[in-house]
Parts: sequence; C-alpha cells; structure tokens
Amino acid sequence: MTPAEQDLDHVSSAPTRPGPGATNPFDLDVADLFRTPVTGVPGDHGAVPAAPLDEKLRQAYFWVVNHAIISPHYDVEFSAGPTAPDVSFRLGDSRARLNLPSDQSYSSFVLLPLLTFAVRGRCLMVGGPGRGKTASAVLMGVLAGYPVRDVRRAMQHGHPQLTVSDLFGTPLPKDLVQADSLADVDVAWRTWLGMRVKIVDEYNRIPTRTQSALLTVLADGYVEVYDQVYETGAAAWYLTANDDAGGGTYQVVDALRDRIDVVVHALPFNNRFLGDLVARAERGVRPEENVPPEIVFDAEEHDRLHRDVLAVRIPVPVRRRLEFFASQLEVLERAAWQFEYRTKDTAKLAGIDPHLLAAADTGRDRLGDIGAQTLNGLSVRALQSLVSYAKAMAFFRGNAEVDLADLRAVLPFVLHDKLVPDLQSAPFDDEEREPLRADRVSWIRDLFDTACQQYDAAGLDQDDPVAEVLAAVEAGLEGLGEAEVLRRTAQIEGLLSLWQDAVKLHGNVYEDALVLKYAHQRYTNYLAWLRWSGR
Repeated sequence: MTPAEQDLDHVSSAPTRPGPGATNPFDLDVADLFRTPVTGVPGDHGAVPAAPLDEKLRQAYFWVVNHAIISPHYDVEFSAGPTAPDVSFRLGDSRARLNLPSDQSYSSFVLLPLLTFAVRGRCLMVGGPGRGKTASAVLMGVLAGYPVRDVRRAMQHGHPQLTVSDLFGTPLPKDLVQADSLADVDVAWRTWLGMRVKIVDEYNRIPTRTQSALLTVLADGYVEVYDQVYETGAAAWYLTANDDAGGGTYQVVDALRDRIDVVVHALPFNNRFLGDLVARAERGVRPEENVPPEIVFDAEEHDRLHRDVLAVRIPVPVRRRLEFFASQLEVLERAAWQFEYRTKDTAKLAGIDPHLLAAADTGRDRLGDIGAQTLNGLSVRALQSLVSYAKAMAFFRGNAEVDLADLRAVLPFVLHDKLVPDLQSAPFDDEEREPLRADRVSWIRDLFDTACQQYDAAGLDQDDPVAEVLAAVEAGLEGLGEAEVLRRTAQIEGLLSLWQDAVKLHGNVYEDALVLKYAHQRYTNYLAWLRWSGR
C-alpha cells in the first residue's frame, strides 16, 4: 500500500464529537467479551467494532472532508454558547465579518449531501464546472456500498437527446412484435433504478418531456413504460447543475424543481490547497476508489439510519418558532375579500403580481415584516423536508432532539429554491443589505433570525392563548356540557374582539385567527349535535 493510500485509509478516531452523550466504540467491559460475535478489540487490525450510526456518519463526513473533497469552507456554523462565544473580525472596505465559531462546524458542500444520504432526500448541487459536484455524488454511491465502476455506470448524464427509454428502459423488440396487448410487453429496465443512491448529472440539460417522466420517479418512486410499472424503492437522489437559476439547455419544469429537498453550492477552490491537487496527480490516487470499509453503509444500516433519524424529536419550543416563521410568509391582506383567501397564492393564481398588492398596503411595517420580502409562502412539502433535515442534523451532531441551532443550520439550504425574494421590497434598498440580493443562504437565515427575535419579544413561550384553545379542542369534545361549550366559544370571540382594533394582520395573527375560527366551528357543530341529542 502506498503512503497516499495509507493516508486515505485513515478514519477519524471515535468519538469525533466528544460530549456528554458521546460513547467510544472501543470501550469494552467484561460483558462485551461474552457477546457474540466478538467484533475485535483496539489494536486488532482485522474486524473493528461497529460504531453507532451517528458516529459512523460523522466519521464518513470527516473522511470525505479531510481526504476526498477539498472544501475548507466551514459555512455551517455552531456556537458553544455564552460560556464560549464566537470570535469575529471585520475585514476589507465592506467590513465583511469573518466568524470563528466556538463549536464544531462543517462544510455544507460535504455535510448536506451526507444528510441527504441519511434521510433519503433529493439534493441539488450547483456551481461552476470542475468544482467537485459529480465527485461528491459518486462518493455518496460508494458510501452506500456500490463499487465505483457501478456508480459511474449508473450515473445518468443529462443531454438534449435523452429520451424516456434512454433513462428508464426499453421494451423487448420480440414482445413489441408478438404481444397482443401492452400488458404482454416486457421492459428491460435500467439497473440504476433499483439503487439506493441515484445520480443525475446536469439535470437541466434533459428535454422537458423526459423531465416530466423523471418527476414521477423522483416524486412517487415508480416508473411506467408501455403499461409496465417498476417500483424504484426509497433512495437518496443527487442532481447537479452548473446554473443556480435552473437554466441550461432546457428550463427545469417547476414541478421538478419543487421536488428537490435541499440545494447546496459548490464553492470555489481555495488555491492555498493546490499542493493537495499536485500530490494527488503525482500519486495517481483517486479518493472514491479508496473509501475505507468502516464508513460504508450496507442496505440494513442505511434503512436503520433512516429510521433513527426520523425518530429524533422536535421539542415544542423549536417547533413553535418554525411555525411562527412560516406563518409570516404567505399572508397578503389585499389579495381577496374573504379572509381565507388573503394570500400570495390567491394573487398568483389570478395572474396578479404579489408585489403590487403588498406595495399598496401602506399601513404595514415594510422593514420589520419579513413576509414583505418574499413573493410566496411555504408548501407542506417544503416544511416536511425542513423537518427531515433538521432531524438529520441533530442526529449527526449526536443530539437526542432537534435544537434551534440544528434547525437554523439546515433551513437556508432546504428553502433555497422554495422562497422567492421580492427584490423590489424596501429592505433590499438598504445599502448594507444589498449583498442579500445574491446571497440567498444568508437572506433566508436572516429572515429566520428576525422571526425568532419577534417570537421572543412577543413572549409566546409564556403566553400563547391560541395554543391553549387548540389544545382544548385536540383533547376532545366528548362529555362537554352546553355551558362549557358556550364558555369556550365566548373565550374565542373575546380573543378576536381584543385583536380587532389592537393588532395588524401579520402572518401569525392571520393564521391564529383561522385557528380560532376552526375551533369555534368545531364547538358550534358539537353544540348543534348536543342540543339535538337532548344531552
């Protein structure tokens, strides 16, 4: 084995993230000696103890970032808290802030694809040619246990002549001639469809018709050709594109873009690391061909990894801040007469620019209202993706439940293509905020930080009467008497009466009002039944 290969074979020692919950897989006690099979002891270069899956995931990350993908951009930052604050410096004429985080932080270009592997999501990697997008995707396939040759052969390359048959499979010629019906035609399916890691390189060069067929696989997990259906199974998807805007030979259809869970940028190469490129060229060693077996996940481990990630809890305070943030984005007060339809989606469906209606609303604080900076709200699919990746981040960091830092870290990458900025809105006219026109990640994180500050200022953790109303409804109505029902409906009407002249219709107020209407209707229906039944 060459020195270069020995270096690539090195896996970070456990625990890679020391802390109260960290365990060392090499710590054995007497009971371990009587368990079967004996997996090895420190110093044994044969079998190695199996690391917990979160530890194995971190070991995979550090191997990739230290030996495979040269990415010294630690842009997913975490702070150790007030006892060990971050250190920052202002550089250049623009006083650009360079932050030195006080807790273990990560490179998004390596971490987000790895989290996609864990949640079996759909990751789009964007950036100029030659920045490692395809290499990163190939590594994910190797981490799933596939030989490098199979991963490369299974990769689908977008080009203007790519047909549905090229992508999925072709009917057997003999059947086409002899079959009496489409049901009798067998299809020779492409082997890549059954893999746990699927890669589509330069997906924005695929013709629109073929994109539509790809959408079905991406969204629903099956392919249909000549009335034959192939179930593809759960998989992690990696797509690449040189153009962040989704352009290319063919414009990417909106439905396909919407199915992408997370977008990550391949940042430019740091030329201080040119020596590493020279060494690789001189040694002729390719990292994807030297992935250590200790960080490879077999099918059973991949399944278990996915289950363990989904089992991570999201505590109520974190969930409430996400709810508050998302509620700010959709409301558009002048979009309709009926209360329920006062949304940006109503305006867009009518072919009206939401910005024009928002600009006419002169009674709103254009700088403090984060919803004024967006042209749309969030779909259920976007929120589901956000929840999955927040859980994956917490699991990766060894946390038993999602904390606010986990959610804040993944949120800009999940919502990168989901939130459309209103670049004509007042906040973007501020000279200091001008860079946010191009920096989508920082803009979305700033929106979330602002929403969290507003949530804390409102004291909603301590005083949230709408949450109390909703909890009472969710507890069930069985056994309630007429007097109690009337008391609860009066409470709801009292809350709305207080808001009538005292608050503006910000997003959280809009959604809370709809919740109160929902609760009031539940009680109204129950009261009608109660009186009918004579109870």
